[in-house]
Amino acid sequence: MDTLLTWLRTLGLEQYGAVFAENDVDLEALRLLTDAELEKLGVSLGHRKKLLKAIEALSSAGTVAPPRSPDSYTPKYLAEKILLSKSALEGERKQVTVLFADLKGSMELLADRDPEDARKLLDPVLEKMMEAVHRYEGTVNQVMGDGIMALFGAPLALEDHAVRACYAALRMQESVKRYAAEVFRTQGLTLRIRAGINSGEVVVRSIGSDLRMDYTAVGQTTHLAARMEQLADPGSTLITAATLHLAEGFVQVNGRGPAPVKGMSEPVEVFELTGAGDVGLARKVGALHDPAHDRVKQIRRGKNVDHPDTSPPILRVAGTR
Repeated sequence: MDTLLTWLRTLGLEQYGAVFAENDVDLEALRLLTDAELEKLGVSLGHRKKLLKAIEALSSAGTVAPPRSPDSYTPKYLAEKILLSKSALEGERKQVTVLFADLKGSMELLADRDPEDARKLLDPVLEKMMEAVHRYEGTVNQVMGDGIMALFGAPLALEDHAVRACYAALRMQESVKRYAAEVFRTQGLTLRIRAGINSGEVVVRSIGSDLRMDYTAVGQTTHLAARMEQLADPGSTLITAATLHLAEGFVQVNGRGPAPVKGMSEPVEVFELTGAGDVGLARKVGALHDPAHDRVKQIRRGKNVDHPDTSPPILRVAGTR
């Protein structure tokens, strides 16, 4: 059911999560519902049309399938770390950064294509998203048709979770752009992803042997990350002030000003992530164990700094936990 709720959030329709749960409707069952049945469940006309269009696109792309468990796509070295630390994490409140990313306009892009052709287009995008997350020791908690939801800071505790999430977003944007250039050259199609990031707290309830994590978000932690993704233009990443506060000096941003966000009583300050931070500024706000210039250069390139053969770079950001 978490998969369905996360997918609904990407559509801005998470308010229907509770009624679907009460009626045992998961993502696979949702595909079978008719307009009349959605109406009986209390879904408004406009939202029914939006849901049915999204379901049709997912079905035609062959993306509504039994959810993959995280152990099927998590690198072995990360899986081992998670399983070794899970007993200490369960029941703990953790500071995390949440990242949502998806292929913008995928419904229109894939709707008229053969399912096998659609998967050939979409799978490399998802793989590049996941590779970027794993590079910085984040975990992909959900794969949702044309996008992912990832966590940094849980189940693996990372004091620099916000910086890692931002660098993962920059890496996936660059990686997908290179892939998209080849697709445009050979097929004339435009592929662009968007991402949203927010930092906050979650309570880790349990971690299964398949690495699936059951957690409860504190406040608007997950909600705001999903909203940032929805507000982002294709090819861009938006972050909240909470994330910028933790990553300041290690990232470059452009202020977008306050934006109204559904579910929030006040507008939310939004920033567009544009690059890795200036080395000089990074020295002022953070402490890097190795010489700052060399280390930040390596991190920007996605190089493994501490253990080149097995793990991503390790950052230490002043003022984070």
